[in-house]
Amino acid sequence: MSLDHRLSSEHEELRRTVEEFAQKAVAPKIGEFYERHEFPYEIVRQMGEMGLFGLPFPEEYGGMGGDYLALCLALEELARVDSSVAITLEAAVSLGAMPIFRFGTEEQKREWLPRLCSGEIMGAFGLTEPDFGSDAGGTRTTAVRDAKTGEWVINGTKSFITNSGTDITGLVTVTAVTGRKDDGAPLISSFIVPSGTPGFTVAAPYSKVGWNASDTRELSFSDVRVPEANLVGEEGRGYAQFLRILDEGRIAISALATGLAQGCVDESVAYANSRHAFGKPIGANQAIQFKLADMEMRAHTARVAWRDAASRLILGEPFKKQAALAKLYSSEIAVTNAREATQIHGGYGFMNEYPVARMWRDSKILEIGEGTSEVQRMLVARELGVG
Repeated sequence: MSLDHRLSSEHEELRRTVEEFAQKAVAPKIGEFYERHEFPYEIVRQMGEMGLFGLPFPEEYGGMGGDYLALCLALEELARVDSSVAITLEAAVSLGAMPIFRFGTEEQKREWLPRLCSGEIMGAFGLTEPDFGSDAGGTRTTAVRDAKTGEWVINGTKSFITNSGTDITGLVTVTAVTGRKDDGAPLISSFIVPSGTPGFTVAAPYSKVGWNASDTRELSFSDVRVPEANLVGEEGRGYAQFLRILDEGRIAISALATGLAQGCVDESVAYANSRHAFGKPIGANQAIQFKLADMEMRAHTARVAWRDAASRLILGEPFKKQAALAKLYSSEIAVTNAREATQIHGGYGFMNEYPVARMWRDSKILEIGEGTSEVQRMLVARELGVG
């Protein structure tokens, strides 16, 4: 039994490569995109060339042959610099491409995964609706089979969908009610809806508090017709499929949140050593030192939590509780670290030209997206056998 928790040489090489890319290619430019609320196509193109969109997928589908740990390492390093870029990768891979890889037919995989893995196109995940978020079982979007053509006709609305309206968005996988069980509960199925399908309308981007260089929109479906072959997995199994996708995605969000928390440490240490007050660096003050020590402790613990969950996933072991714990803890300490980093920076922390201001604005959504903190506590309690 090995107690060595360090990364393999391959994983460490990937981590360093993405760290260098984030520092050299993302950090100098992303602030301008963020202020303009503009999607960073050139940065995303470079990420595609590096193979980041294909990290956890087999080479036979155009992927890099890596694993979920590799994806999460990349997300953490990107989020140390900027969360808009990190969430673009996270949503494209774990939410956009993963449903097709996990549950799609061989034909669907051959058709879509090579382009998704290369970054030529991105996929989106259409689950949340205006009236239903955490209670995704309350889906109102419907899909009815046309008895004459065999096509599925989709009607409904989806909200807060990441990567759904970019110039390179190729598809959205949508959940819809396709029938009812004997007790009246909905049978939910999922469908691939290619961009540009008649009746599929993408709204203008939301005006958001954070993640301003990422793409988030509302989608509407008005008699949208897709062929029977676009059904993902078994009819009526869409809800169960997406629960699995969300369990995995929580590990990815945890890695992203850890990266933000660590980025707050990085920026604050540099500032504490360079900013002088009363004739000495502010880092010489024990009050600042203790803040920084606590921030590093939180980031380190969050990293241990998400890597534990990722390891269990890779080994095929149960990981639902560990994913919920990691997501809950890392998202909440990301908010705490962002607040403390802003305080350390003083007035400059309130200026958008400083990365910590961006991190402060980006942190809050981590306690909401892909399962709120309250939902994570519910999941953990359920895994403990209560409730």
